[in-house]
Amino acid sequence: MGRHTDAHPDTAAPGGAGVSADGYGLKGPRGWVFRNVTFEAPPGGLVAIEGPSGSGRTCLLLALTGRMRATEGHAEVAGHRLPKALTAVRRFSGLGPVAGVAELDPSLTVGEHLRERALLQRRFDGSPRALLRPRRERAAEDRARAEAALAAAGLDLETLPKGPRTYVRDLERLEALRLGVALALIGRPRVLAVDDADHKLSAEDRVAAWAALRSIAAAGTTVLAVCAEAPEGAITVRTGDGRTTTSNETTETEEGSAHAFAEAGRD
Repeated sequence: MGRHTDAHPDTAAPGGAGVSADGYGLKGPRGWVFRNVTFEAPPGGLVAIEGPSGSGRTCLLLALTGRMRATEGHAEVAGHRLPKALTAVRRFSGLGPVAGVAELDPSLTVGEHLRERALLQRRFDGSPRALLRPRRERAAEDRARAEAALAAAGLDLETLPKGPRTYVRDLERLEALRLGVALALIGRPRVLAVDDADHKLSAEDRVAAWAALRSIAAAGTTVLAVCAEAPEGAITVRTGDGRTTTSNETTETEEGSAHAFAEAGRD
């Protein structure tokens, strides 16, 4: 697989998805996880969910992508109203790295992850007719999807110690982040969700990570990214300090625990 470019048309979502929330909240057995979240993002927008660990930011990310059921207010993703349309939103939203939900396996190689994702993608979104195509054609399409996704995420396999045979445990933090994003992009989602987008990254690597996410958004996929510090220009939803601030709204929120994922209701 060749060197990457900033974006690739094959990874562009089919139209992107507008995302909005109005008084969105989730209450678990231990109290409010997040509350009164209100914002609006256009298709192809970059939304940074900023806050300290344990402030409910990951749960908000999962609730906006149909993986958790909110208990107050509502959100809309590509016109689908949450929390009612969880299944519909899950179908066109992709999870990048999310601890405890969508994680890389350190015992697998980069190539094994890519092949596994391609097989899953073929199984769940391929038509019966597509499954009957010659194996060579299917393999070529899998390679093309993987190459496009890697290019969009900015992961150049040629720079890895052992190329695609490099084990995940041997990846640098930024490389692992790029791989997780690429795996999600293989499904060509309209919304991409990324947890801990700037976690344990140097200043230089943070710039590179946000550049990749901006490029993905510019190509048409709406990006929702949890972070400790939002980049300039992103639509920012801040949690954990008693307020949630966005580019055009200011509302209140309350601290919650990311561990509520195991306790909150799901579809």
